[in-house]
Amino acid sequence: MTPTSQRAPSKAIDLRGRDFISDLDFSVEEVEAVLEVAAALKKEYRSGKPHSRQFMLRDKTLALLFFFTSTRTRGSFEAGMAQLGGHGAFIDSDTTQIAHGDTAKEIGQIFGRYFNGIAIRQCDWGFGNRYINEVAQHSPVPVLNMQCDVYHPFQILADLMTIREYKGKDLRGKKIAVSWAYAASYQKPISVPQSLIIQLTRFGMDVVLAHPPEYKLMPQILETAERNAATYGGSFRITHDMDEAFLDADVVYPKSWGALLTTSDPQESAEIGKRYQHWICDERRMALAKPDAIYMHCLPADRGLEVTDAVIDGPQSVVYEEAENRLHVQKAVMTMTLGSYVHKPSAKRAKAKAARKRR
Repeated sequence: MTPTSQRAPSKAIDLRGRDFISDLDFSVEEVEAVLEVAAALKKEYRSGKPHSRQFMLRDKTLALLFFFTSTRTRGSFEAGMAQLGGHGAFIDSDTTQIAHGDTAKEIGQIFGRYFNGIAIRQCDWGFGNRYINEVAQHSPVPVLNMQCDVYHPFQILADLMTIREYKGKDLRGKKIAVSWAYAASYQKPISVPQSLIIQLTRFGMDVVLAHPPEYKLMPQILETAERNAATYGGSFRITHDMDEAFLDADVVYPKSWGALLTTSDPQESAEIGKRYQHWICDERRMALAKPDAIYMHCLPADRGLEVTDAVIDGPQSVVYEEAENRLHVQKAVMTMTLGSYVHKPSAKRAKAKAARKRR
């Protein structure tokens, strides 16, 4: 979980053979390249034509190993591999011999010989990230994190792509409220808010994290967000007031997560949550944000608890565009890590980037 060093600017971005486990495994420049490729793939997809030959993954296979259930992640990875000419093999951990002795080393070594890449969703608290990294240590092929207990990097790439589509590529000075919201269901992972605050602070946004005191995030993640804000010219702060976080926000992202750093007892966590049932994204709170603010959620949302129907189904909601963008960013990363594609930034993008630096 050590952040990789920022890569010096170059004419070409080569991610072939690279793992993507932490949000910081790709430099800012590399994330920019992924988003540019994702935009090109989205444009081709929307046109109804097959993808360009340069992006294709013909005869490539990706193991999709799930320890947790999924809707969007499984669907988008399977569809994405098919659209790129390859195959995504869904593997439910319960149908493997992992519970009977297959180690992380053996999964990395064996699946790394069967497949061209291994994608894993393992969200068990205190274990998932460690497991994925151990598989990667022994795998001869790229390992992709479909969500763990610490990070959800593909979700946040899709979130970043969506925000840029609605708010422009230069996000400096744009405010996002990353807020806890009440839900009565299980203790959800803290990986989404953690990935949001460490990725978006790398793009100059003013990030406000709001949560009740019991729903804190990992200290090292908070420290990383603070460093990123100082390095990239944005800001990062924490509040325990949901209204304050929403005030004048350009983007609001309220979702539930577990009090995992406070208690491991599901019953105690449920009792804590009941104190904060008023932490809901409703029309009153949306009115605190800017008139053109967008509402985001990784889905599934607990309707009537995390958010009202009027908000999630309303004109400011971008949740379906956000969900679709999972497909495009994942295809971009797959074609750049599993395939032979090396990205050369367009002259237009390089000129725009230079202009932003001068401002």
